[in-house]
Amino acid sequence: METELLRDVVIIFGLSSAVLFLFHRIRMPAILGYLITGVIAGPQCLGLIRSLDQVAVLAEIGVILLLFTVGIEISLKDMLQIKRFVLVGGFLQVMFTTLAVLFVLVNLDRPLGEAAALGFMVSLSSTAIVLRIIQQRGEFDALHGRTILGILIFQDIIVVPMMLLIPMLPGAAVSRAESPLFIILKAMLLIAVVIVGAKWIVPEILYQVLKTRDHELFILFTVGMCFAVAWLSSFAGLSLGLGAFLAGLVISESPYSLHAIGNIRPLRDAFSSFFFVSIGMLLDLRVLMENTAFIIALTICVILIKAITSALATSIIGLPVRMVVLVSLALSQVGEFSFILSKVGLDSGIISPEVYQLLLDVTVLTMAATTFMIAISHRVAAGFSQLSRYDELDGIGKRQTLRDHLIIVGFGVNGRNVAMAARSKGIPYVVADVNPDIVRSEGGNGEPIYYGDATQESVLRHLGIRDARVIVIAISDPLATRQIVEMARRLNEDIFIIARTRYVQEVGALHSLGADEVVPEEYETSVKIFAKVLERYQLSRDDIERIVEDVRAGDYSLFRSVCEEAYCDANLKPMGKVIYTIRVPEGSKAAGRPLDELGIEGILAINRGDETLKPIGGLRLQEGDILIVIGPPEKIREVESMLTETASDSER
Repeated sequence: METELLRDVVIIFGLSSAVLFLFHRIRMPAILGYLITGVIAGPQCLGLIRSLDQVAVLAEIGVILLLFTVGIEISLKDMLQIKRFVLVGGFLQVMFTTLAVLFVLVNLDRPLGEAAALGFMVSLSSTAIVLRIIQQRGEFDALHGRTILGILIFQDIIVVPMMLLIPMLPGAAVSRAESPLFIILKAMLLIAVVIVGAKWIVPEILYQVLKTRDHELFILFTVGMCFAVAWLSSFAGLSLGLGAFLAGLVISESPYSLHAIGNIRPLRDAFSSFFFVSIGMLLDLRVLMENTAFIIALTICVILIKAITSALATSIIGLPVRMVVLVSLALSQVGEFSFILSKVGLDSGIISPEVYQLLLDVTVLTMAATTFMIAISHRVAAGFSQLSRYDELDGIGKRQTLRDHLIIVGFGVNGRNVAMAARSKGIPYVVADVNPDIVRSEGGNGEPIYYGDATQESVLRHLGIRDARVIVIAISDPLATRQIVEMARRLNEDIFIIARTRYVQEVGALHSLGADEVVPEEYETSVKIFAKVLERYQLSRDDIERIVEDVRAGDYSLFRSVCEEAYCDANLKPMGKVIYTIRVPEGSKAAGRPLDELGIEGILAINRGDETLKPIGGLRLQEGDILIVIGPPEKIREVESMLTETASDSER
């Protein structure tokens, strides 16, 4: 039997690797790859897996580790920074979705307990899929990205109470020997024990463990604590998942949470793959093939319900139309934690095997649609913004008419710094931001800030775009930045446009749309690193400033050409190489010869008197030139020997 289990594990890992490689090439979520693996290997298709019960045990371990890492990753301090989105937005989204599903199913004469359980399951979205796509699109720091994150955090937290509630719903086939009140009291007692451990016991033990500098000991203790609390929770009649989640919270409040999550995540990924593969093995292809039209219609209904209820929730917390659309479409799928809840519902008798199969099919299809929904979200949002055509700018009509003023879009760190500089020099300015909390707090402090989405033409008009001298776009949404640049240039041909972007690939596009200056944070960080490196090699302050100015004047083309030489990564982090300065001495045989003839690689720049030159192939070296070269130490020595060799040296 042990050999058969090992055979099944090899099949699951091997097949998963192949499917995930394919899914990576076609840019589909990894979770769908695991589900497809389960379908292929399961009894409904090839029937490769034989030790189903033992695979189910491994899947249970995966669930425990999954909820454990969720607990670790939830920082109460971080939650407080986006508390409006977590507590208000998340609560409203879950409540509205659950009530909508409950209302529909009860009116279709489904049992109340089943309707409530399905409402719980449908209300959850896929944290793993959505956050990965948002991060890949560079929208994580945008307002809609933070809103999505806040709502997903609330959903991840509410999973645990839902797991406790489902077996208590009407129609559950569980023993009523214990009253719900007694179960809640036990849960509260367990939480109290965990809080005491988190504050006084576990941090001290972890400190003593880390003092040993024994990596294996730390992993063993962390995983052991996870399973110990999960076992304690199960022993008390509660779920394993609740115990694992609480164990994660214990770690999250210690200073060692980052170290723990870095060590546990690979283990979690390996075992959680068994969970998703086991779900795929339960997927009945016959049901999907026989009811294709019905399941697709049901999937569309679920997506619509989730999009509408998410839109309603985000509207209530004060987001503009464009943001509402972006958030609602991103959260329109059913998530991976719904699989966990569906297993709880099936085991407790709340939902039937037939309903369970339908839920699996719908969940998989909504997950598959996520990439498409997020891809079209910006176009749909732009369409809704045009249709609404209402003035979102709160109070802007009350301001005095300004001329030659500065417009600041976005009041994050960059926007605040620009406003502070303008205020200190007496430059008139107005600010637009789409975060109602920032607008309320800063407006109360006397800032000329207004609530409005600057991607709308009416908002820019009210900000006085036609009479403004400069507009600074300091937001983290790349697509919105492009829209604002294009619209600002169209509305005022003479305005000076400064745009901030996180990524250098946006520089060319923003310039082509009309931006006068584009400041990419990605390379500005590299410029600072580069300047610090040059300081350590005794270049004068004037020389460093000239090099930095040259880099910026050329739209960072110097860095782009360096990266093409494969000597550095996108942030100019030397990889096993050094940066060195070499002077061409008097009488050097290299003087007067072009660079392409010398074949020297890795030249960052050439300092010649008061000039900083780019290392183009036809440039001829002169005596006294200082070359800034990057490369392995042995390569640097070869270049130095070549440049310092004189005619007298060769004669000797």
